[in-house]
Amino acid sequence: MQLVWGALLILAGMGVFFRIPQVMPQIKTIETFAAIIGFIYFCFYLLGVLLIAGGARKIYDNIKKLRELQGF
Repeated sequence: MQLVWGALLILAGMGVFFRIPQVMPQIKTIETFAAIIGFIYFCFYLLGVLLIAGGARKIYDNIKKLRELQGF
């Protein structure tokens, strides 16, 4: 189950990267956010990186545990 969760985290992170170019023009039209658009870009990309890194770490740790249980 943890391997599936890790894969879903990675897919969610990739989804963030694909969605950013589509959403940012809409966010730029909001006057409140127009002044800090660079920070918003940074936050979205950081979110994507953290999701991918967290999913990869979860998969790596669980594969490592499975190998230890099997005696490899």
